[in-house]
Amino acid sequence: MAIFTFLKEAGFKEVFILLKRLLIVFIIYQLTRVVFYIYNIHHFSDVSLQELLYMMWGGLRFDLVAIIYTNFLFIILSVIPLKLRYNIGYQRVLLFLFVVFNAIGYAFNILDIFYFNFILKRSTVELFMFASEQNIGLLLFQFLKDFWLGFILWIIVVYTTFRYFKVIKRDNSNKTRPIPFYIINSLVFLLVAYFSIIGIRGGFTRTTRPISLNNAGAYTKKPFEMAIVLNTPFSIIRTFNKQSFKIKKYYSESELSKIYTPLKRFETDSTFTNQNVVIIIVESLAKEYIGSLNKTAMNGEYQGYTPFLDSLITKSHSYTNAFSNGRKSIDALPSVIASIPSLVQPFILSPYSTNEINGLGSILKEKGYKTAFFHGAPNGSMGFNAFMNMAGHDEYFGYDEYNKPDDFDGNWGIWDEEFLSFTADKLNKFEEPFLASIFTLSSHHPFNIPIKYKDKYSKGTLSIHQAIQYTDYSLKKFFEKASEMPWFENTIFVITADHCSQTILPSYQSSIGSFSIPIIFFQPDKPERSKMDNTIAQHADILPKILKELNYEGDFISFGSDIHTNTEAFAINYINQTWQYLDDAYLLQFRNEKRIGLYLYKTDKLLNNNLVSKEKKIADKLERRLKAYIQQYYNRLIENRMVIE
Repeated sequence: MAIFTFLKEAGFKEVFILLKRLLIVFIIYQLTRVVFYIYNIHHFSDVSLQELLYMMWGGLRFDLVAIIYTNFLFIILSVIPLKLRYNIGYQRVLLFLFVVFNAIGYAFNILDIFYFNFILKRSTVELFMFASEQNIGLLLFQFLKDFWLGFILWIIVVYTTFRYFKVIKRDNSNKTRPIPFYIINSLVFLLVAYFSIIGIRGGFTRTTRPISLNNAGAYTKKPFEMAIVLNTPFSIIRTFNKQSFKIKKYYSESELSKIYTPLKRFETDSTFTNQNVVIIIVESLAKEYIGSLNKTAMNGEYQGYTPFLDSLITKSHSYTNAFSNGRKSIDALPSVIASIPSLVQPFILSPYSTNEINGLGSILKEKGYKTAFFHGAPNGSMGFNAFMNMAGHDEYFGYDEYNKPDDFDGNWGIWDEEFLSFTADKLNKFEEPFLASIFTLSSHHPFNIPIKYKDKYSKGTLSIHQAIQYTDYSLKKFFEKASEMPWFENTIFVITADHCSQTILPSYQSSIGSFSIPIIFFQPDKPERSKMDNTIAQHADILPKILKELNYEGDFISFGSDIHTNTEAFAINYINQTWQYLDDAYLLQFRNEKRIGLYLYKTDKLLNNNLVSKEKKIADKLERRLKAYIQQYYNRLIENRMVIE
């Protein structure tokens, strides 16, 4: 008993106090996990209580890593083998470190309670891209304004942490003789440091790999559910400065090219058409918002929020089974403009973003096209200007070129109506043929619309619905204006979304429904091309489809398929460490080098009937194609083989 008392007084007492202080952090992480689940419960409607408890149990493992990381300095200084630690001023420093670093961790966790509904995963290091935005202050203010409950929750948990630290009383006196004190406390210090490193790695053995985001899949059935298991500080830490790709060797080069190749070769007997191309990427335009693409929804009573696009679709070649390759704006541009899906991580933020690529602008400039990009946000936003320059768009028209601050929406940039009108006027001055890519922004959170239209549009059931109606009206005004210009009839218009956003229909809240977007090809001079096409399509297919429409002849790299001829059409995306590969009938989910799901996604819209163990031949075929795709994608990015030599 005397020895135990001596050890406690000499060093282990500090460990007991340290553990008591860290306990409150574990509790708050779990509480914010519960709030995260409740706030986003519509995405987890089929999760049982038993499954939820199992996920929360698994979450402790990831919380341990995040808490040790964010508190590592506090932990080490708490057990430092010096009597300085009994100094009152020293303890105040510990209090400061404990509260500040955990307050940061809490902030990220609480942020994702609300942000998950937009990106459907825990935020990663990509989140910091927004810190470079010129209007970051306005965006943060708007976020706090819209989600003020989160700010109040953060104040409560930070204050609780502060008060709890003060409640854990400690004796700042120590009468242990110097030599025993330093010996025992040095041993305690080494033990705490050792176990902290073990906690960060996630295991005791030398072969234990540091725990990663993928490990959350062990506690879930569906990719979405991994967000319950994870916490945001962990997701950010584990994706910081990581090279996502390693050379894949599933197949030999000769076998690989027979299964899948991104090398496309178009041959034609027809003359290149020299038509103008205008690509309009509409912010957050989920397929759910378009009534004409949801005629059977809600027993045929669903109306939608895009009357203009509904009318345009009747004159267009529209793909009714189309998917985005990503969930964020920065995912869309490489996919649409260069046929490079942003998989695993956004191409724009990856180590491969400086690779030479054959963007649509680069290809069409060889045919004499003038190329330009239009985006009403402050110049440089999202790194779009740099990427579009690499993709062959020579001119950039943004907030600076518009140069009318009175039309600023207060958050992201120029209102869609005004900026699209400005765009039409600029295009009318271009020499033909030209390629223009346009990115709208008014239907982005916080979903504001001009005051003069506040009573014009239905509020709908989601905050985005008014903004979508306003953007749809802005597109109508753009097409009305453009239709009176001489270049209009000689133009191929492509309209799509960058990604999905808020939805109410359950079929659009599954791990694949949340990627459902419109892809619309409108050619004023070819009304006979109008049709509703159920062929599966994706963002990466837009580039080859445009080139085919132009009768382009030549070689290029595209990670899409030639949907013009419906040759083994497919779609691919990546969410919560899970690859999703779709053909015209089946969805295959693949994670950690094994298939975890196979669904008839058109009829099983909620993905409830997993056929992976029943349809082995089909799963084998799709896995083979997916692995070939991954090998081509990884290896070409790593080896900088994204253009035809």
